[in-house]
Amino acid sequence: EIGGAFLRALNAVAALPCPTIAAINGVALGGGCELALACDFRIAASSARLGQPEILLGIIPGGGGTQRLARLVGPARAKDLVFTGRMVDATEADAIGLVDEVVEGDAVEAALALARRYARGPREATALAKQAIDDGLDGSLEDGLLLEQRLFVSSFGRRDAEVGVASFLRHGPGRAEFD
Repeated sequence: EIGGAFLRALNAVAALPCPTIAAINGVALGGGCELALACDFRIAASSARLGQPEILLGIIPGGGGTQRLARLVGPARAKDLVFTGRMVDATEADAIGLVDEVVEGDAVEAALALARRYARGPREATALAKQAIDDGLDGSLEDGLLLEQRLFVSSFGRRDAEVGVASFLRHGPGRAEFD
């Protein structure tokens, strides 16, 4: 099956129960752009270029470039990028919501700083929040709210809640140290 293994790999990245961050230096076209789309966050160097040029080969994206892109930037912008195959620079990518941050120099350093921030946080609660957001978008708002409620209740039985609530009672909000 053409592209099946690649799509499965990208789906596996998207399904990781932790925040995933793409650092985009240079050019992310086609599959490279689709890999970035499978991540939760995209940080681009100011020199970066992104796009889905498959249409210029007479084919369409096959690793999430139509579905993840449309959910991220909206259907009209996704259609523009996919139908034309044009590249966007980092400034335009930021303006349309294709990337979350543009940095001067190496995007890897900014991505690592963000990763360190999430690594210090409540990992179980973050995984539940990611599941609620990602899975909730697959259905109706009502279904998403029911999922959120179920995961909210389950979060109280986790170590993160124990640590966070105890810290709040002792020190106030935002001072918990999760391991």
